[in-house]
Amino acid sequence: MNSSTQALGQLESARSLALGDGRYYPTIIPGVLPIIGPNTNAALETRRWGADFLAETFASPTWPSDAKETCSLTVLPTLRAYLEGENDAGVVKSAVQAAATIYPLVYRHIISTPHDTSNWQLMTAIKSNILRRMDTAPPGVRICCVKFVQQVVLVETPGMVADPRRPEQNDISLALVPRDHPLMLHANLEAEASGLLDRLLDIVHGDHSDALLVTAALNSLGMLVQRRPYIANKILSSVLNFNPLKLANSPMTPKNKVMMKSMERTTRALLVNVIKRNPEGPFTGRIQQYLERIHRMRLDVFDESNRKRPAPVEPTDGLDPSKRQRVGASIPSSHPVPPLPPGPVSFRQLFTLDPNGATAQFDVQAFKDPEQLLRILVPVLQSIDEAKLGNAINIVRSRYLDLSKTQARTAAAESASLNDEEEEYEPDFEPEDAEQIVNKLDSAPPDGMLPDRVPSAPLAPYKLPQAPPLTEHEIQKYGDGTVRRVFGMLSSLDETSSRGKTTKGGFNRLAASSYDRDSWVTILSRLATRAAAGLDDPDEHIKSAFSGLRKGNFSLSESIRSALYNYIMYDWKKRIDVAISWLNEEWYNDRLQADIAKMNAKLAMNGNATNSPACKGNYQRCALRLVDGIIAFAEGTDKVLLRFMSEIPELDRDILQRMKKMAEDPERIDLAIMVLQYLYMFRPPAKEICIEVLEDMWHTNDRAKPSAKKLLSRWRPEVLETDMKMESANGALEVKAV
Repeated sequence: MNSSTQALGQLESARSLALGDGRYYPTIIPGVLPIIGPNTNAALETRRWGADFLAETFASPTWPSDAKETCSLTVLPTLRAYLEGENDAGVVKSAVQAAATIYPLVYRHIISTPHDTSNWQLMTAIKSNILRRMDTAPPGVRICCVKFVQQVVLVETPGMVADPRRPEQNDISLALVPRDHPLMLHANLEAEASGLLDRLLDIVHGDHSDALLVTAALNSLGMLVQRRPYIANKILSSVLNFNPLKLANSPMTPKNKVMMKSMERTTRALLVNVIKRNPEGPFTGRIQQYLERIHRMRLDVFDESNRKRPAPVEPTDGLDPSKRQRVGASIPSSHPVPPLPPGPVSFRQLFTLDPNGATAQFDVQAFKDPEQLLRILVPVLQSIDEAKLGNAINIVRSRYLDLSKTQARTAAAESASLNDEEEEYEPDFEPEDAEQIVNKLDSAPPDGMLPDRVPSAPLAPYKLPQAPPLTEHEIQKYGDGTVRRVFGMLSSLDETSSRGKTTKGGFNRLAASSYDRDSWVTILSRLATRAAAGLDDPDEHIKSAFSGLRKGNFSLSESIRSALYNYIMYDWKKRIDVAISWLNEEWYNDRLQADIAKMNAKLAMNGNATNSPACKGNYQRCALRLVDGIIAFAEGTDKVLLRFMSEIPELDRDILQRMKKMAEDPERIDLAIMVLQYLYMFRPPAKEICIEVLEDMWHTNDRAKPSAKKLLSRWRPEVLETDMKMESANGALEVKAV
């Protein structure tokens, strides 16, 4: 016993030294292992201390992971012996926690050392022993096993690789394992991780009698959702189907209440943290609905006020007389209170409860000195019985309420009577007597002087006066304002469409089939290209609202084109699809106008129509303007430009020459070469133009020569041969000159 106590004292001294400075861990661990090992017949207290020390050591952040990785290999036999030959729950729990911390270190070591079979077999044996304990071990050990399973799933699923050149600084995951690794097969590791994740989710959806185990499983899922997006959807879908209040169907014992509250709070914290990290995630709406539903269920389960009998309603002016003997309370003596007089009531009448009392005739205005009045009122108020004061206040309150209701009923009756009088009013037409008729006939003119009666005629229809014609300035002002409002609405639709998923109709869509951003962009681009075609050309002789304007003063098409360009360039990376849709409409309209011009030319040759001037297309001009605007802001990593150049309907030399101009910037040479290479491979009509642009870059841009040479050597090697011959000839001439 004394030797065991002395050994524990020495071990504690070593532990305190390592806690003070983490650099001592690599030197302390080899000296401690012979003492705490199970093969040394150490006492139970020593083995418990050793297991706790190993769990604490490898979880400590005070020493680097490289040193931890080296030392972790030396403790694997000790951990295996603890797990296979130990029955003490404390030793097993600490050993499982230490194994959970060591597993990623050994995993990374085996990745870099694929032939270390012995250590990987030790780790595999430890893992198998821990996984067998998950369903049969005591609750404390099972919680530690959940932590170990979390670490296994974390390292055996693919994660994000920040820098492939520095694997030691990346997150330890399946993405670091080579495909040809002899010990770690991708298929086996993925299958094992998927099965262990299902076991964690089964704990959540299984028996809720052990709330600590369910809470531990929920807490372990939070890190998996955060660090492994690969499996986040599966975890969140399972958690959203989890009911933490399932025990409400069983008897509501205090233990069940505590367990349900614990699981509900843990689930809510997990989902709230998910929303905080990714507010725009695809599960945000479902999570909010789930939290609201769980909140209502929690109120229904734990709100005991809904289950209790409502309190009896007592009268406001005192206790019920029938309960006086049972309750034992004294009812204040109440005097009969006279009702209020009919008609208008003053404040004095409202607050006077005893009109015959002496206080009713008391006039406070007789006191000129306020101090004297205070000296009288304060003792009077202190001497008043609290019950009587409350009774008087209730009487005044009831008076006031009755008076308010009476006044409201009176006002409603008066308004109703006025309305009835207005509806029932009819003028009285009494028949005239004989004397009145004779008097009128006497005063009437002779028969020949009677005026002719005008025959009744129908009223003419009323028409509003025609509005004056708009001036040129007003037309331009109102047109620009309409276009600005439409594009302002587009900006608001951008925000709403980014939050929810939208479906697109493809080529068969209608421009106004829905009120989303794509529909409005289609309408605007067609207004700019087709709706106003010919309105700006005075030679077309088309009668319209703009026919009286001078050419170039106002153009509906050009206003929309200018607004479309500004709208795209405001955020061109996110609105590149709008630019592609607009150029497609421009190209299609140019083809239509060209076909119409050809048909008119044929009719003119046959003498059936007049020869009209050829229509100038707008696609080339709009495409060059967009390309110039995008190139001005594009960086070397903006591959959105590659998508734009590959999806616009037509390419020519003028457009591709912009890639040559962009290659003058050394940081964007690779992007320009990438665009030309992609167009050569997937846009066959532009092959020759791409090669010509590459030749120009080869001859004029020295910095782009290495990149252009790689492509020209495959597509047009004769250019390089010609240049080499010219260089050799020039060198020979220089030698002769020397």
